Amino acid sequence: MATLSHDVIHDVLCRLGVKDLLRFRCVSKPWCSLIDDPDFIKCHLSHSLKTNTNLSLILRDCNLVSVDFDSLKTVQRLKHPLDESDEGNGTEILGSSCNGLLALYNVHEEIGLWNPSTRKSQMLPATKIEFPPWAFCVQFIVYGLGYDPVSDDYKLVRMVQFFGKDDDSFDSEVKVYSLSTNCWRRIQDFPYYLKYKRSYGVLANNALHWVVSKRPESDTQSFVIAFDLRTEEYRVVELPNGLDMSFHMNLKSMGGCLCLIANYWEVHVVDIWIMKEYGVKESWTKLISVKHSKSFPSFEFVLPLAFSKNGDKVLLNVDDNKFVWYDLRSKRVDKVRIGGLPRLFEVEMLVESLVPLNGNRAMTNKKQQNVKKKKKQRKNSKRDDFLSKGFHLVL
Repeated sequence: MATLSHDVIHDVLCRLGVKDLLRFRCVSKPWCSLIDDPDFIKCHLSHSLKTNTNLSLILRDCNLVSVDFDSLKTVQRLKHPLDESDEGNGTEILGSSCNGLLALYNVHEEIGLWNPSTRKSQMLPATKIEFPPWAFCVQFIVYGLGYDPVSDDYKLVRMVQFFGKDDDSFDSEVKVYSLSTNCWRRIQDFPYYLKYKRSYGVLANNALHWVVSKRPESDTQSFVIAFDLRTEEYRVVELPNGLDMSFHMNLKSMGGCLCLIANYWEVHVVDIWIMKEYGVKESWTKLISVKHSKSFPSFEFVLPLAFSKNGDKVLLNVDDNKFVWYDLRSKRVDKVRIGGLPRLFEVEMLVESLVPLNGNRAMTNKKQQNVKKKKKQRKNSKRDDFLSKGFHLVL
């Protein structure tokens, strides 16, 4: 049998699921070294994101469960790092998933980062809320998880919003946790008013997004603010033209793109817009418009989750209690029947990944990378031979 090159083996392994790759680490030391390599981990993640593969739905009620996106058949209970201290009170997911990682929070105010695919986790150090001199009560605490590709660092943002001295004022405190340093630090305050209590940051294009207003009054105009995870600065995201502002605005990320959900409660219509080219106002496109009908008899809200494999359908979360496929061409709606689905749930899409936690990220240290590079140069021929033999063994 012909010897397979390292590039061929690398390409084949990039297409596999995390569960298989974790088993294949045991084939040989070269295979283990390849699968643990930071460049391979990034390549595997990139392939999954580009091909819309290795996806799961993570559902939360009083427990956390997962549903394989390819089958959408049954739920599987997940045991997570905050499970034992949870006492049945439910663990929250703090915002969007990011490259296969979730941020979890429980009633004891413990926070942990968790990779459900590798079952690795890391508990975060506690950080106190720094109250302004005049403030005595917290109004909102919201979080957002994201990734800065420039510094190769995962960050968790915590925004605390305080009640103001009067009805027209408010104050805030913002802290950022860095996985690379395992520390929290305070950054510039958030100069906008968060509209919703459970407004976790929506991740798209390496930025977190919130629906805000300039003042607390309920009748003030809402708009979208982005927090850039690299520069740690805030900026306004322009909305689509022609929007009637008398609607309830929500945000979601789908396929890496920012989505805006306009819920017109009075007329029972929901429009879903997608920003196809991030930061370009003209790229906003109305993707879906649904209203009460025989195929869609009733709903309070609708959230987009993911495109189908061929991109002609969108999986929708309806009222946090059911899923439907929406056909973009025929406008037809088909209910998805999943065994063991909770009566009421919150849901996040998650891509399986090998992204490490718990000190494994020391691989990214430049000095270690240079040493590793020199070793690779000396062992290339031996490694390729071992990898090829390992591949034949698996086959």
